Amino acid sequence: MPAGGASRARPHSGHRGRPSLVRGIAIIAAIAAAILSAAAPARAEDPAYLRVGVGEFDIFHNNHAGDFDIEFQTDRIWYIRPVAGFEFTTDSATYFYGGFNFDLPVGKHIVIELGSAVGHYSNGDGKDLGNSIEFRSGGEVALRLRNQARVGLALHHISNAHLGNHNPGTEILGLTYSIPMGHLFSRDGGK
Repeated sequence: MPAGGASRARPHSGHRGRPSLVRGIAIIAAIAAAILSAAAPARAEDPAYLRVGVGEFDIFHNNHAGDFDIEFQTDRIWYIRPVAGFEFTTDSATYFYGGFNFDLPVGKHIVIELGSAVGHYSNGDGKDLGNSIEFRSGGEVALRLRNQARVGLALHHISNAHLGNHNPGTEILGLTYSIPMGHLFSRDGGK
């Protein structure tokens, strides 16, 4: 005990569950990557995609804003897709990122996608996430349509992994539509 008999109090961040959530997602992604490293290569129905998303920023807290996401996903390489994207909110926050997604096909029409990325965040008039370097992790459950496009529901967490003195983090829930890149440039629209 310090002098005077007062006990030393630990600072309370108010977000005890967040680091374990991030660790849990990272562990799941690592296990999935290890299991799938011996799996078959990508199939023809898994081309490069342009994914657009719309949703809500900060769904579990009080800094709600509309969220929009545009992401380029390359062809799959052993279930891994390099990605690059741009996310912005109705509060003028912006996030440029790059990383990897892991595709986990479940049958012929369902795809579970887990991903991690790192990027540059600017809060604009929105939530201050404590640092300009932010990490994004999360996943999506998508329905693969007959024309190879996907419609999905995505949940992502963004935080600075304690690079800054302040690390509130945020979660984004959104609907996504992924269109194969070949469809964007074909005369028949990929039919």
